[in-house]
Amino acid sequence: MRPFVFGAVLLIASGAALAHKPTATECMEAGDFIRNAALSRDSGATRKFFLDRLQQDYVVIRAFRPELRWFVLDPDDEDFLQAEVMLVFDTPLTSEQHRTDFLERCARRLAGL
Repeated sequence: MRPFVFGAVLLIASGAALAHKPTATECMEAGDFIRNAALSRDSGATRKFFLDRLQQDYVVIRAFRPELRWFVLDPDDEDFLQAEVMLVFDTPLTSEQHRTDFLERCARRLAGL
């Protein structure tokens, strides 16, 4: 294998290792966000409205350097948070149950699982 190709393969393979792992504090704060998403849903916010607003927020967040951002430091974080918000609207549970379920999944990300 040529050195350039080998280096490219190593860089691609290490991509997952370079992804942002949330801190426990970030998980707790994002858990509050998920709980609030469920409360918004219960108060009449639609899935489309909430997801559209989330996408707008991502645009604003990307304007800041990663070290100044909250939770969504990279595209993987964006995808994770968006999927969690979709669950809030697609599989309605109590706001606290959504928060608890989210915290379990976020803890797995924190542990690198």
